[in-house]
Amino acid sequence: MPRPPSRRRRARLVRGAQYGVLVAAVAALALAADWRRLGSAFFDVSVAKALFPDIVTTALVNTVRYTLLGFGFGLALGLVLALMRLSSVPPYRWLAVTYIEFFRGIPALLVFIALGFGVPLAFQVALDQGVTVMLSLGLVGAAYMAETIRAGIRAVPKGQAEAARSLGMSQGRAMVSIVVPQAFRIVLPPLTNELILLTKDSSLVYLLGLSLSQFELANFGRDALNEHKSLTPVLVAGLLYLVITLPLGQLVRRLEARTAKAR
Repeated sequence: MPRPPSRRRRARLVRGAQYGVLVAAVAALALAADWRRLGSAFFDVSVAKALFPDIVTTALVNTVRYTLLGFGFGLALGLVLALMRLSSVPPYRWLAVTYIEFFRGIPALLVFIALGFGVPLAFQVALDQGVTVMLSLGLVGAAYMAETIRAGIRAVPKGQAEAARSLGMSQGRAMVSIVVPQAFRIVLPPLTNELILLTKDSSLVYLLGLSLSQFELANFGRDALNEHKSLTPVLVAGLLYLVITLPLGQLVRRLEARTAKAR
């Protein structure tokens, strides 16, 4: 009776089969694809050249600006909400929970529509475009950042606050001076992830009816798509998004590794 293969041999066979399936799938895709049509649709060099430098000096800069505005506002509001959620005053906790659950439960698209069209119509006020973007991104981002910051505050050992109180600090001062800085070191990686998400959510700015000088990457790519009848602008816009998000992703991994080493 033949001896059954060892566990290591079975693992090699399974791994070899997986590689074989991958190679077969790539070969089938390479043979089935119309590379000439794909090249003209996605990799038109003349169209790509026509996008520069405007796609960088206008669209990329606007995308970064919108993201930083929303992140800054959301971070400040998220910290306030996290402290309210941890407050010993029940109404503060109820308000924070209501806000967080509401804005985590609705799409950011609706927030943009509400602030871009609903609020000006209801209250007869004209919000600046930058303010609208900052509020729309920040209100949604704050709900997620509040929970992240709250988790970071809870992760700080209680002995830190107790030691501060023993030195004569008030509870509020101990929270601001001792606990919150340590919490931010803990939650820095997930906050950077939130920055990446806000970068992609900034594409919803197109709902506000922007002028050419206010376009971000997604809107610029869509407008150029209609102008050039080519998908190359969409590809270039996607690559520029990666210029922003890939370094941030690398930063997240380094921060996570540093945090794990510190622990």
